[in-house]
Amino acid sequence: MMARPEPVSDAKIDAGEDTVRKQMRVLLIEDDRMVGAAVVQALRDAAYAVDWVADGASALEAAEAETYDLALLDLGLPVHDGREVLQRLRQNGRTLPVIVVTARDGVDDRIDGLDLGADDYMVKPFEIRELLARIRAVLRRPGSGAPPLLSNGIISLDPATHEAHRDGETSRLTAREFALLQALLTRPGAILSRSDLERHIYGWNEEVESNAIEFLIHAIRRKIGPSAIRNVRGVGWMVDRAS
Repeated sequence: MMARPEPVSDAKIDAGEDTVRKQMRVLLIEDDRMVGAAVVQALRDAAYAVDWVADGASALEAAEAETYDLALLDLGLPVHDGREVLQRLRQNGRTLPVIVVTARDGVDDRIDGLDLGADDYMVKPFEIRELLARIRAVLRRPGSGAPPLLSNGIISLDPATHEAHRDGETSRLTAREFALLQALLTRPGAILSRSDLERHIYGWNEEVESNAIEFLIHAIRRKIGPSAIRNVRGVGWMVDRAS
């Protein structure tokens, strides 16, 4: 099981060593349990790793301790409201992309959120498909660290469709197959250990079966070829660099 602080509102996260980390990881800051659970499930289904906190203090603590690619921020939060969280993130020099997701639908609210440094602003209720599209759009912007297409010169991976392309063939991957291959393709030639891959794929408190990584790698190899991912015995897995 991936470690998650308990309770959510008292999050204490050990940032750990500077391991390879390029599967997209999202910080969800939302105090509504029903909305939060739905968004977490949608993000996991779309191959994002997601950590969920329910108040502003935990959000600031998480953003300080962990490395995230994007945050989804509600404004009506306990302890510190979302507006204060956003303001403090920007005052601290954090360039973390932030999408405000809130029921505050006034034009002045939207202008205020964008002027405080939000990268986008969505009003509840919203369609999950639109939220995912806005996340992809923000992550494609220069400086986000999320290229629109990943490739090592042999295999190409499309984040929008979860399709892998090799030797003229196209294969659709499941969410976790995509997440694992994405982690490897971000650093072709680098060896990722089991714990590296688990951290890319799973969020806090998600159950991880003992053979989950092997199962996913086997499934990917069946789809795009047995040589797609190489096993370095006793160390981890890698994809080759293009020669």
